[in-house]
Amino acid sequence: MSTPTNPTESIRQSRRVEQLVAGTATSDGAGVRLTRLLTQNLQRRLDPFLMLDAFGSDNPDDYIAGFPDHPHRGFETVTYMIAGRMRHRDSAGHEGLLENGGVQWMTAGHGLIHSEIPEQEDGRMEGFQLWLNLPGKDKLCAPWYRDFPADQLPRYDLPGGIAVTVIAGESGGVAGAVTRAATQPLYLDIHLPADASFEHPLPAGHNAFVVVYRGAVDIAGQRVPEKQLAILDNDAAADGVRVSAREDSRLLLIAGQPLDEPIAQYGPFVMNTEQEIYQAINDYRSGRLGAAEAR
Repeated sequence: MSTPTNPTESIRQSRRVEQLVAGTATSDGAGVRLTRLLTQNLQRRLDPFLMLDAFGSDNPDDYIAGFPDHPHRGFETVTYMIAGRMRHRDSAGHEGLLENGGVQWMTAGHGLIHSEIPEQEDGRMEGFQLWLNLPGKDKLCAPWYRDFPADQLPRYDLPGGIAVTVIAGESGGVAGAVTRAATQPLYLDIHLPADASFEHPLPAGHNAFVVVYRGAVDIAGQRVPEKQLAILDNDAAADGVRVSAREDSRLLLIAGQPLDEPIAQYGPFVMNTEQEIYQAINDYRSGRLGAAEAR
């Protein structure tokens, strides 16, 4: 395989693959079929990330019902639409249409109720939704929302046909669409032609993983096949990750600074204590969660 073609991001030693995760087939919303790659039992290991769902189907029955009104509190959601169209509405008055290649970043904060409904009756619906935790001091912040169409996402190209979209963080001197001081998330979509290599520095204390959604890659001698999540180890001697493509491939590289805080979760509520969870449930049942935004 070729030597890395982005010397500005050169690293001395790559992290290795600690574990491959195939994910769990499940359904959510009103019956949308998806694969849960980052499950609750990995939340401590991949702190500050709470969940990653991958969805992709040509069968409208797998996605057409979408995700009707449901609540959130205490974290952020990042939805990356590879193909298809999804309409977002929420109790804070936000509305937007997420289309091919676009990203929706939503901060639930102290709470909102929203829906995500497909705006198509046939064709392929494909994408990812990542849940990013908020630090305890920010869990009751005001909700925030923004859509980033594909043509507004920062990106750069490297020799050999490599293309990188910078959804969050910084890469190759390019600032991403979103930055967060507490969790410092890095979220890259990387297109690698066959036999190309890409490397990227990673802070030693940050947790990181790779998801290949087209093709297959090698990381430090370990093959990472399509539709699997590769947890990268936290070897103190490694200063980044080097990825080499076996064939034309597309992958997500995601990393972040752990919050090292307690995680209490009950469905769509993620707080630090059980008492805060009880409060979220009571607020939702009594109509207080999201009520201020709805007025």
